[in-house]
Amino acid sequence: MKIRRTIAYYASYITVGFVIGIIGPTLPSLANQTGTLLSRISLLFPILSVGSLLGSFLSGHLFDRVKGHHVMIISVALLITSMTFIPLTPLFWTMMFFFFIVGLASSGLDVGGNTLLIWVHKDKVGPFMVGLHFFFGLGAFTAPMVVGQALKATGEFEWSYWTLAIICVPVIICFLLINSPVHDKVLTDDEKVKTDKLLVFLISLFMFLHVGAELSFGGWIYSYAIKRELTSVTQAAYLTSAYWGAITGGRLISVFISMKLKSRTMLVVYLYGCILAVILLLLGRNSVMLTWIGTILLGISISTLIPSTFTFAKENMDITGKVTSWLVIGLGAGNMFFPWFIGQLFEPVGEIMLPVINLITFLAALLLILIIFRYSRRKA
Repeated sequence: MKIRRTIAYYASYITVGFVIGIIGPTLPSLANQTGTLLSRISLLFPILSVGSLLGSFLSGHLFDRVKGHHVMIISVALLITSMTFIPLTPLFWTMMFFFFIVGLASSGLDVGGNTLLIWVHKDKVGPFMVGLHFFFGLGAFTAPMVVGQALKATGEFEWSYWTLAIICVPVIICFLLINSPVHDKVLTDDEKVKTDKLLVFLISLFMFLHVGAELSFGGWIYSYAIKRELTSVTQAAYLTSAYWGAITGGRLISVFISMKLKSRTMLVVYLYGCILAVILLLLGRNSVMLTWIGTILLGISISTLIPSTFTFAKENMDITGKVTSWLVIGLGAGNMFFPWFIGQLFEPVGEIMLPVINLITFLAALLLILIIFRYSRRKA
């Protein structure tokens, strides 16, 4: 039963990754479809994240109260509906509505995947958590290639979204056939799980920083490469795929590394890798080779930050649906703010703001995680 449940969560996380990976390469097409500028179409990122924030809050409470797989089924159904209609709407406000629903649905799968996997594997969740986020990377890696092939074959991008809708159908079937796990502690009025609220806040803030950097880079590297005239449209899509592919490969390798290294060590080492990668991008801003090297190195370095953060949280507190929802809210807030913020600077200031903002963000994340380590040791 553990294996079947794990496979189901992995399959659902592929769809979450596909959602994230498909947005960046289709931004110009979505702008043309609705007759808007890139600076305005970048509002889709915060709209997506507003839906994600609301969905995280709601689903976190639901997973502690109802069968988790029921929530997962509803989330996948909403995702199928939105992905079907996004390529068909010519109105910007209608597209904003569907992206809000996408955020709502994706956050349900996000909170559910992380929470339910922890409930299934408990103290041995480390490698399985890295594996979960490996499949997120697999979806994000595949999405830009699907976009590139759709544009090359037909000149249209619609099938990129419809492919995701089709992929989601067997995911619903998986959840219909498998029973939901339950938390190993049944809560009553006299027995509540003790949660360090300050630690939850600090870890959520850490998520806000590094996940915001991850998504903003994945969302804007396509436009960055084209703006700097480093690649063609097709090659820019492949550069985006290389980034998500590096994340995917990095997580696959980290499945085995996480069996040997503590989550604390992995977080610090990989953050240093992120900082080095962004410095390479800044130094090689006019170099195609250094852009590719920096992009791939950043993908590998950032690959384990999310799963290692969840593993670190599990090692220092009891994970309920509510706790996971607050961590995902931090994640969603980063997804909302950073891509939008870079979008506002992209045209008036310049595309160079993409690596600049990322460097500042990773330095802040490194400082924060060191503070979190010190605080958790003192509490212990």
